[in-house]
Amino acid sequence: MATLIQAHWVDYLIIGVYFVAVLGIGLIARRQASDAIGFFLSGRSLPAWVTGLAFISANLGAVEIMGMSANGAQIGLPTVHYFWIGAIPAMLFLGVVMMPFYYGSKVRSVPEFMRKRFGTGAHLVNSLSFALAQLLIAGINLYLLGSIVHALLGWPLWVALLIAAVIVLAYITFGGLSAAIYNEVLQFFVIVASLLPLTLIGLHRVGGWSGLKEKITEAAAAAPASAHVAPAVEQLNSWPGQALSGFHSPVLSVIGIVFGLGFVLSFGYWTTNFVEVQRAMASESMTAARKTPIIGAFPKMFVPFITILPGMLAAVLVSEIGQVKNGAHIAGGASGLGVQYNDSLLYMMRDLLPNGLLGLAITGLLAAFMAGMAANISAFNTVLSVDLWQTYVAKDKPDHYYVTVGRYATLAATVIAIFTALIAGQFSNIMDYLQTLFGFFNAPLFATFIVGMFWKRMTPTAGWVGLIVGTLSAVFVWLLSLGGVIHLPGQGTAFVAASAGFVMDVLVSVLVSLVTKPKPASELVGFVYSETPKSHFHDPALASMSWISRPVPLAGIALVLVIALNFAF
Repeated sequence: MATLIQAHWVDYLIIGVYFVAVLGIGLIARRQASDAIGFFLSGRSLPAWVTGLAFISANLGAVEIMGMSANGAQIGLPTVHYFWIGAIPAMLFLGVVMMPFYYGSKVRSVPEFMRKRFGTGAHLVNSLSFALAQLLIAGINLYLLGSIVHALLGWPLWVALLIAAVIVLAYITFGGLSAAIYNEVLQFFVIVASLLPLTLIGLHRVGGWSGLKEKITEAAAAAPASAHVAPAVEQLNSWPGQALSGFHSPVLSVIGIVFGLGFVLSFGYWTTNFVEVQRAMASESMTAARKTPIIGAFPKMFVPFITILPGMLAAVLVSEIGQVKNGAHIAGGASGLGVQYNDSLLYMMRDLLPNGLLGLAITGLLAAFMAGMAANISAFNTVLSVDLWQTYVAKDKPDHYYVTVGRYATLAATVIAIFTALIAGQFSNIMDYLQTLFGFFNAPLFATFIVGMFWKRMTPTAGWVGLIVGTLSAVFVWLLSLGGVIHLPGQGTAFVAASAGFVMDVLVSVLVSLVTKPKPASELVGFVYSETPKSHFHDPALASMSWISRPVPLAGIALVLVIALNFAF
């Protein structure tokens, strides 16, 4: 049977060893998953370096690997804004400002924080929307995981989806969050080791960075007007980023990227998304929890060099991707339905890597998608069990009962993800779909959080009404784009939808708060900045730490580095 990737026995051996290790970690972690805190939060016992790497690895799934390489192939260097503007500042803000509230309140999830701040209305809306989002995003990871299996073995996509789902299901069901986190640390190193050789070989093939710039310039000049390929100058410079934002005006493009992506989408994702925050909540102390996203920021800022850069290389080295960029429809691809930008890395692996390195690269992709899907499902089972089932269906049951519910939730989520994977398959660039989902769910949630955390007058009623109106506003903008009323190439529509959701949530929250009753100040300690004394979040361990290992100085170093990268590119 003809397959996209021609693997040999040595490649399959590497893949097999990895899967044995993954399942072994799940079985070992089973001992930590006997009670609810152990299953859902790893007993709050993990050191900062473990949770920091897991924090990044949980996000190093479809978004980073296939989505960012697809963006690199399609629009080039402006994609780095998803990292240097759209991630690092928000991660540092999470560590310095917001983690003390999350960790100090001893909540088990972000929706539970919402319940204690705003009551059951906002809690229910947040829990349901978050659960839906995780099922849809898990489908993205599963679809791409199935695509790899299809490309490797030639199995029908539905068979590949089933096999991939069973493996992820096994190790989460065995070991809960501990299994997911320890596997994510392993997966981080596997992913880097697999993608770095691909980048270096690709750069060597084109004659280094200068050779890549020359080839992209030639390809952009030769592209037909009907293909709407961005000019080379836009593909090779991060600012003003019109190829990403879709705005013709450089000023509007910068505003769209800084506000829509850098503030609304980014802060909405990194500071309120329980998939990420859950890793920090599993830390052994307040300081470790704060350092988790800050430690993660250092590898995060260099991830573009092993994700976006291979996509840019694929656009000039892989004939199929080059033809797709010029507007052609090419048969084949990982899905078998036609070559897409999402296939960029697979074709690079096919054309550049010898056997052995090919097996390592395939293992890296499998690791990435499993990390992403496991993160989605472990967060989903916590919210379903703790926030929905325990709060509204079956209260005051013993711990083992909720662990059992969590395991059944894991099974249900995996089955549903098989079907949501088919939705993801309809998008040529998976990032278009993903950013749309973030605009729907994360942007309004961040608006509610940020207003509620810094304005004690915000009321419980405003919490849930603002969330609903904000989400509906983002969906409305997306519907306008579907109807042709708004037309922005790139991810511009997602930026506008997220901005609309954020602004409408803030406005409605303020207006509703002015005509409804707030909670008494005594109930806001630990949840509102002005009502919480600094002593509430004090960690005695901080005094004995060197200055450079403390959260705030560490965050300052990361911020200086990311500013330097923005100037360099």
